[in-house]
Amino acid sequence: MNNELTDSENSQSLTDKDIFVKIWTSPRTVFKFINDNQYDKYVNILLFFAGISRAFDRASLKDTGDTMSLFAIIGFCVFFGGLLGWISYYIYSALLSWTGKWIKGQGDTKSILRIISYAMIPAVIGLIFLIPQIGIYGNEMFKSNGDIVSAGLVSNIFVYGALILEFILGIWTIIFCVVGVSEVQKLSIGKTILNLLLPFFVFMIPIVIIILIFQI
Repeated sequence: MNNELTDSENSQSLTDKDIFVKIWTSPRTVFKFINDNQYDKYVNILLFFAGISRAFDRASLKDTGDTMSLFAIIGFCVFFGGLLGWISYYIYSALLSWTGKWIKGQGDTKSILRIISYAMIPAVIGLIFLIPQIGIYGNEMFKSNGDIVSAGLVSNIFVYGALILEFILGIWTIIFCVVGVSEVQKLSIGKTILNLLLPFFVFMIPIVIIILIFQI
């Protein structure tokens, strides 16, 4: 009982600094505060930078450096990635709200979007580690056969260290999404993981059916 009261008191008295610091050690308390107080202060900026982060990831995975210059990639990721990222997270939140109702989850689109924006904090921080990689390798890191070994031992150690940190931050992003959505939808961790995956199945199944129809 005392622990519950303490959590309740803490969730009502978090400052901006507390949110960005305590989310790493007490994510549920922070997400409860954000949800209960409809804390929207940094939602748009976090979604914008999260979209940029995703855009750079896609640019690397799709080897866009083979067909685009470095400046074109950066410009596209910053401007279009930020905008499209916000839109895609909004759509995803709407789908989570919809599919969540199938398993008795709560939370509307706006409340889920709010939580997801703060769950993206690790991914946004990951952009910091992307800067030295671009500075050292340039467009090579976006090419299918890019030369990322001739920069020198020290540079390579630094960059690979940054990649490891990015991977760790990616894991934290997933954890925050699970904990945050669990809090806003009032679902167990297991059901939350299921609901985070359901929107992909909702999209994938019709696409697979359409592909099979055209193949037939």
